[in-house]
Amino acid sequence: MFQGTGSDVGKSLVVSGLARAFSNRGLRVAPFKPQNMSNNAAVTKDGGEIGRAQALQARAARLAPCVDMNPVLLKPQGESGSQVVVHGRVMGQARASEFQHWKRRLEPLVLESYARLKSQADLILVEGAGSAAEINLRENDIANMGFARQVSAPVIIVADIDRGGVIAQVVGCKAVIAQEDAALVEGFIVNKFRGDPTLFADGMRLIEERTNWRAMGLLPYFEDASRLPSEDAFGLRKMQGGGDGEIVIAVLILPNIANFDDLDPLKAESNVRLVFVHPGEPLPAETQLVILPGSKATISDLTALRRAGWQIDLEAHVRRGGRVLGLCGGYQMMGRMIADPGGVEGVPGQVEGLGFLDVETTLGASKRLADVCGESVEGGAPFRGYEMHLGETSGADCRRPVLRFNDGRLDGASSRDGLTRGVYVHGLFADDRQRAALLQSLGAAPSKLRYEDSIEDALDAFANHCERHIDLDLLLELAR
Repeated sequence: MFQGTGSDVGKSLVVSGLARAFSNRGLRVAPFKPQNMSNNAAVTKDGGEIGRAQALQARAARLAPCVDMNPVLLKPQGESGSQVVVHGRVMGQARASEFQHWKRRLEPLVLESYARLKSQADLILVEGAGSAAEINLRENDIANMGFARQVSAPVIIVADIDRGGVIAQVVGCKAVIAQEDAALVEGFIVNKFRGDPTLFADGMRLIEERTNWRAMGLLPYFEDASRLPSEDAFGLRKMQGGGDGEIVIAVLILPNIANFDDLDPLKAESNVRLVFVHPGEPLPAETQLVILPGSKATISDLTALRRAGWQIDLEAHVRRGGRVLGLCGGYQMMGRMIADPGGVEGVPGQVEGLGFLDVETTLGASKRLADVCGESVEGGAPFRGYEMHLGETSGADCRRPVLRFNDGRLDGASSRDGLTRGVYVHGLFADDRQRAALLQSLGAAPSKLRYEDSIEDALDAFANHCERHIDLDLLLELAR
């Protein structure tokens, strides 16, 4: 089990690299995260949803993702707490304090998933959540040491030297956790190292002496990690965009942004300059396309969008002939009205939308989860993607749909002038054909990027990186 000294230290990526590395050795590897908190989710082969990181880890292990790989998923919804997803389906909502009382009844379900995976795999790589040192949450814990003790899993602590204070991170973790938990820890990995590794040899030795845990590896910073889908929105908060191409696409970064890996393929395009616009920042004047991304709390994020002054910017952008594309929650915001009669996102009621599309959305308790494929209504560009949304949208602009599924269903809406559009499908831009059609409509030259191939190349490269810098043989011995 790989636990961290904190969030965003690289646990997910390390497990992905090791999953591919051990798979390359001929082992049947399965990833597992007992409890996750993320609004970046993926649809599974069995019709549920799990954290995006576990879907990437499954891909690294050359397995189809399934709900047992992440039995409990918490999806934050702003002030209303988190949506609790169990075995891929919504079980209910809970605030942070309330969820502490859920853990005891969720534990058997977590162990049930683990047992199913264990019966099918040679090796399970378990990822913890947040920090191993969150002792205030230790009672009834199912995410870190509580789970490790239940299944007697040897624990490796992952720390991030890039954020500074790595010796204190690891030594401090040992200092605060219970002795019985510390006894489960077999070693540590220092991640994201830059520079000459000999200069940190004394640091690794000091950590070993202070903790009595073995140094399992000093993992140099891996530049191509940015090509792999991220689970946490931490990177978006820090990121100022990517690329220096002639096509300028702006993305509004809202507080409850979800499924933001939709943007990764655009970020990878050499002819695109992707600009992440944060609250307090204006839209760049040269923007050709604005994307309103998915949201886990659409009404709350719509309020935040207006508070940031972006509705005025968007209206000016469209008056100048600029284009706007809404994805899922972003699509819902673009309509005339959003109704929440059952209080799915908080207090029951309805709010006025941005009015760029002549549609209305009603939120409901039933969530649609499905892989989909089809083609664009205009131009016929094929696509593959997935649906993951609450709510139904209807109205006059739905008579100008954007996508046609292979089963005949239609998705999305377009304004009369075609400048503003919205769709429910996620993952559109990962399909080279669909992405090429979008960029060519903006005036870009044909792209040479093969996005899915680039993900495989990055996984293989990171697996080799792990082979060189982590003691995989010792990890296998500990697992045995």
